[in-house]
This record gives sequence, C-alpha cells and structure tokens, in this order.
Amino acid sequence: MSRSIGVLLLALVSACASTVLASAQALLSQTEIANSSLASTSPVAYIYVSSSAGQGQINGYAAASDGSLTAVAGSPFPGSVSAMATNGRWLYGADYGNIDSFSVASNGAITFAGTVSVPGDEVVNLFFDHTGTWLYVNDYDGAYNNYFSYSIDQSTGQLAFINEAGGGPLNNGVLSFIGNSEFAYSSTCADTAMIFEVQRASDGSIIEFNTGAPLPTIPPGYSYCPGFAAADPTDHLAIAVQAMNANGGVAGPYQLATYTADSSGNLTTNSTYQNMLSVRVGSVSDYWMSPNGRCLAVAGFGGLQLFHFNGANPITKFTGLLTSNAVWQVFWDNSSHLYALSVLAGELYVFTVTSKGVKQAPGSPYAIAGAQNLVVLPKT
Repeated sequence: MSRSIGVLLLALVSACASTVLASAQALLSQTEIANSSLASTSPVAYIYVSSSAGQGQINGYAAASDGSLTAVAGSPFPGSVSAMATNGRWLYGADYGNIDSFSVASNGAITFAGTVSVPGDEVVNLFFDHTGTWLYVNDYDGAYNNYFSYSIDQSTGQLAFINEAGGGPLNNGVLSFIGNSEFAYSSTCADTAMIFEVQRASDGSIIEFNTGAPLPTIPPGYSYCPGFAAADPTDHLAIAVQAMNANGGVAGPYQLATYTADSSGNLTTNSTYQNMLSVRVGSVSDYWMSPNGRCLAVAGFGGLQLFHFNGANPITKFTGLLTSNAVWQVFWDNSSHLYALSVLAGELYVFTVTSKGVKQAPGSPYAIAGAQNLVVLPKT
C-alpha cells in the first residue's frame, strides 16, 4: 500500500532526531527479529522512493536485518511517478492521469512495463487490499475524490477497470482495510465530519456504505474533525481527530481514537475527549499500523511519534518525538523497521522498533533529492 496525503506542505525548521527508549508493552523482541531475518544477509525488505530529480526517477534500496540500506542494482530507475503501491510482483506509480506499471525482479530491480489512463483527472493515491489481488486508485476530479477498482493480470501487470465508488472524502487518503480485507475506511471533515466506509465484493469491486459511525464524545460547543484511518490486522481502527470550536477554529491538538468493526463493517467506539491521548506532531500528515497491530506510527509537520495500540482499548504512550523534521509518510516492513519520509528535508529515516525501545538504523537518515513518495515491499 501507498499513501500520499493531500495536505499543503508548510515550511518548517529542521532539527536533529532523538531516540526515546523504554516500553512496558511487548512489540517484537530481539529474538523474534533474529528469527524473522534468520541472521541472513538477504534483504528483509525493498524500499522505493519516487523523486522529481532529473526527469523523474524511482530510488530502490535493499534493507538489511539491522535496517541499514544499500542501493538496489540499477537504481535509480527511470519513472516520473508520485504515489506508488506494490504487491511484490508489480509496482504501480501515479503519473498524473495515468498509472505506470513496473515489474519487480527478485533482486528488487524494477522495469517499466506499461501505462493505463484512469477515468478521472489526477491519480492521488494507489493501494491494495491485503491479498494484493486488486489495485485501488484514489482519483481527484476537481471536486471530489473517487475510488476506482482494478483487476491485475499477474503475468503482464495489465490493469482492467472494475468499478467506481465515487464521492469519497476530500482528504486524498487511502482506504485502510481491516484484517478480513472486506471492509475499508477513511475519514475527513472537508465538507462535514464523516467516516467513509466501503465494502469489497468477491470480484474486487468496492461500494460505499455509511452507517453513521459516531465520532468520540466531546463537550458541548465543540466538535471533532477526523482525518484518515489505520487498521490493525483484526477488526480495529485508529482515527486521528482534532477538536474544533463553534467557529470552526482549532481548539486543541490531534487526539487518537479507537474503533471496532463488527461482522457487517459497522463501527463503534469507546473513545472520549477524556481518554484519548494527544499527539505532539502538530498537523497530522500520515499514520500507519505495525503489521502485528501493536504499534501506531503517527507523522506530522512537527515530527514523528510512536504509540502502543491496544485494540478497542485506549491508545497509550510509547515514545516522544523521534525527529522534529516534518514527516510526510510512514511505512513498516515485517522485521520491526519503520520507514519515515521527510519530503521537506529530503531525508528517509529508518528506525528499529522492539520491546526494548526504538533506535535509528545505521546510516539513517538517508538523503534523497526531490523525494516525493515512499512504498515498502517486505521480503520476510
């Protein structure tokens, strides 16, 4: 999956990264990391960062078990794309009103395979369901975000249009699938505060359904503005919400709500303004769940922070700011590594997250001129 959050970038002052250790709740132990990587020199993930450098290129990296990165043979690869998504065999990139496809070799190298135009105006995001069988496109048509579904010919990478679920939230965000890959969610308050819900059919098509999912309770005279969603591997969601006053002004920092989906996709929450943690990253730009569902990475214009995710129970504190640079996008691999892209600083951070704490990987941060978008392909 890939995210490209539609928020206006602001000029922010860069600062040095700081590491915060200590964790009372198990994430992944050092033994689990060693077992997952088999103490091998084989890459645990391939990382791709699109860049505006030159005529457009995609920088490919191989991640070692300690999180250090080395360039994939042949990198950077030609490709003028922004948002990206990969299912392991194919990588797709947003080329304004088109989707470019690239085959992914066993060594992480990518090769251009073709392009297809989309029915709308501008491709903003690309993402998969958990199976990697269907590709979903978040397209902006000048008024609304529309979601398009595509099937994939796995032998050629060719895309075939399935259907459109129009009128999506005006936040340029991906839909986050819960563990069953049937229901997916996002949220916005561009026109009115809402949680956007879709259901995936067996043929890969998606349709909108709206059960009027509640927002967390808040004192009279105030309301919550939600943005995006991040699901754990089962049936829970995290949604960042910001308090607004009656005049539409910001009344507090972003807080983190939790939701539970039932067997029909309906959402419930026990979150209130009293039991939700506040974030320190300022305006939230992205957040994403670790593969095991125990840790939530939250990125914003004021930096990067990690939280313990506890299913339906309130989210709890894990770290302070890991960097105060503006972070645009975050991704996890399956070997306890968190990747964070700072577009303004032109840097890619890599952190190792374990039950003993968080530390930067060797060589992090990595300078990438013209960095635009990030996608991670786990290999373990």
